[in-house]
Amino acid sequence: MLRLGIDLGGTKIEIAAFDEHGRELLRRRVATPQGDYRATVGTIAALIEAVESELHARGSVGIGMPGAESRNSGLIKNANSTCLIGQPLRRDLQTLLQREIRLANDANCFALSEAVDGAAAGAEVVFGVILGTGCGGGIVVRGQVLTGTNAIAGEWGHNPLPWPTDTERPGPACYCGKHGCNETWLSGPGLARDHFAHSGQTLTADAIANSPDPACQASLARYEDRLARGLANVINLLDPDVIVLGGGLSNIARLYENVPRLWSRYVFSDHVATRLVAPLHGDSSGVRGAAWLWNTA
Repeated sequence: MLRLGIDLGGTKIEIAAFDEHGRELLRRRVATPQGDYRATVGTIAALIEAVESELHARGSVGIGMPGAESRNSGLIKNANSTCLIGQPLRRDLQTLLQREIRLANDANCFALSEAVDGAAAGAEVVFGVILGTGCGGGIVVRGQVLTGTNAIAGEWGHNPLPWPTDTERPGPACYCGKHGCNETWLSGPGLARDHFAHSGQTLTADAIANSPDPACQASLARYEDRLARGLANVINLLDPDVIVLGGGLSNIARLYENVPRLWSRYVFSDHVATRLVAPLHGDSSGVRGAAWLWNTA
């Protein structure tokens, strides 16, 4: 059976086709039409039709996207690609393509990919974290995405940073209208903002992560402690077997040693068996997880 996965991002739309064994058959990427919902829908449909024509087969279609589909209205909510908000994305695509489409949050797709045949393969409970321009999370239990009754399961980025210090209160303003969300501290822009506040240096998160400068090292140490606190909260609530990091900041190798060492002081247990791992599929996990939505009930 041909499976098509689509990663709908703010700057690019990527499609990949897989056979029943998970072998990638082809991959295509195009720019996302900026601020244009109708053009975005048309681009997705055209990509699907082009891939199926090239492979001479019709496939199932799963789409990972920013935000979530409201269980109440069927409209998209909580998307940082704001042209999607309030739109019936799944209904419009199903009308165009004349078949069922499955949608899921992009962090859920990342978590599913790594849980099915990635770094967390075989684990019963997996929490997938996106640390990039934003900060999201997804939960997979026994190979099934946990969406939740409000379609917000895993929305870890918009919980407040736990156990804040006096200097961390009330925290940076977040686009959601609150202050001090995990996303404001643990995203790439959050790391860059914190570094500037302490050093006066305007650097990207990637530059900070790769610099031996003492100020950069200090910023990374603060980041690690905040990430440890944020993930300790997840462990206390969900107690996952594995936490997989994704997004650009997942490439910081020192996180995988330092964060588990630090989170022990915050987790409500005498021993923490949860593993923190890097993704096996990296940037490919979004489209893989979207395709694997058809493995779920």
